[in-house]
Amino acid sequence: MTQVLEFKLPDLGEGLTEAEIVRWMVEVGDVVAVDQPVVEVETAKAMVEVPCPYGGVVTARFGEEGTELPVGAPLLTVAVGEQAGSAGRPPAPEAVAATEAAGESRGSGNVLVGYGTSEAPARRRRVRPQRPAAAPRTPAEPADAGRLNGRARSAGQPDGPVPVISPLVRRLARQHDLDLRELTGSGPDGLILRADVEYALRAAEARGARTPAAAADTAPQAAAGHRAPAPALGGGAAPDEVRTPLKGVRGAVADKLSRSRREIPDATCWVDADATELMRARAAMNAAGGPKISLVALLARICTAALARFPELNSAVDAEAREIVRFGHVHLGFAAQTDRGLVVPVVRDAHARDAESLTAEFARLTEAARAGRLTPAELTGGTFTLNNYGVFGVDGSTPIINHPEAAMLGVGRIVPKPWVHEGELAVRQIVQLSLTFDHRVCDGGTAGGFLRYVADCVEQPAVLLRTL
Repeated sequence: MTQVLEFKLPDLGEGLTEAEIVRWMVEVGDVVAVDQPVVEVETAKAMVEVPCPYGGVVTARFGEEGTELPVGAPLLTVAVGEQAGSAGRPPAPEAVAATEAAGESRGSGNVLVGYGTSEAPARRRRVRPQRPAAAPRTPAEPADAGRLNGRARSAGQPDGPVPVISPLVRRLARQHDLDLRELTGSGPDGLILRADVEYALRAAEARGARTPAAAADTAPQAAAGHRAPAPALGGGAAPDEVRTPLKGVRGAVADKLSRSRREIPDATCWVDADATELMRARAAMNAAGGPKISLVALLARICTAALARFPELNSAVDAEAREIVRFGHVHLGFAAQTDRGLVVPVVRDAHARDAESLTAEFARLTEAARAGRLTPAELTGGTFTLNNYGVFGVDGSTPIINHPEAAMLGVGRIVPKPWVHEGELAVRQIVQLSLTFDHRVCDGGTAGGFLRYVADCVEQPAVLLRTL
């Protein structure tokens, strides 16, 4: 007997309460298998393909692409059972309404790694009436808008999912109020590429029929990724202020940093260190053959050795219990700047990894961050953060602690400077190190001891041999 089950947006990770539908991967009437990805969503932390825990026929989808849904909201309904599987089409509403739930669970429980769904509800359900397909938006374009990218859209083209894979392409179109359904992609199987969107915007500008948001493309605000407000009615000039919603990655970062400032009484200390010997040691390692060792991996190795000597900084404060929780493992977070904003991937058990393993894991997580493929498990659970802001060409900073951690080590750029070495003035490779710490977990003596040990290891890498 056919049973209709409702699949709701699952909990996608720590602190995430909503997600935006980026791309539907199935249509109403499609047959899906257990754990088959059915929708791609964007959270404040990552792009995630959500698999369905039920196998059967999709009878309804809830939410168009670009819609934000809260956790627990219905995503789709699936008709499961022999009749649904053999028919390959949605059952009649009368049959669905009369269906009763089977006694056994048909859910896989594997919606996301680390974030499973509950079992299918063992009760009678009625499927909601299928929502009619929303009419495509009518862009503010002339009659030949279907030729925005120089290729006329086929009159019989279906109003299914827009053939776009890259979230950057979608963002670019949203920023300029460009309806992707009006474009014909030049990629494989009609895939819409960034070049198609940019060509469409240039074509619209040449015709003098640009949309208000597209007209702001040449403004500095739009170049920075902001969306300018539409001009006032009656041909008046647009206001000179720009409002950008705090949502997605930017909203999550804002909330976390604000909470850190409210709750953590932080302090910062810093020191200049001569990194000449560390750079020579790295060059010698890489000249010996084998995988190349990254500088951040060596700094991470120094961090884990320092945390073993000063474990107070590898902790968190449980404010409700008024307790300091000290961790026996080091899950090392590192700040990574991406097109979507700042993210902090986490290297699990960094204390148990050597320089080669750390290099490989940093490279893997950085690539996943830039591609938007990080999972919630790879973005949570850190106990200490390494912030290499030197890649931005700056010497120092007073970073904000990544709540609820207790400390963050900042590393500035390494540059040649005059330095007294062995009693003589010489040009050496100098770096500024800073430590921002939660004053509740330790006093300045502990923080200073940690930072001094890190500086000693940078200046004389042989110091690490004592802990290997």
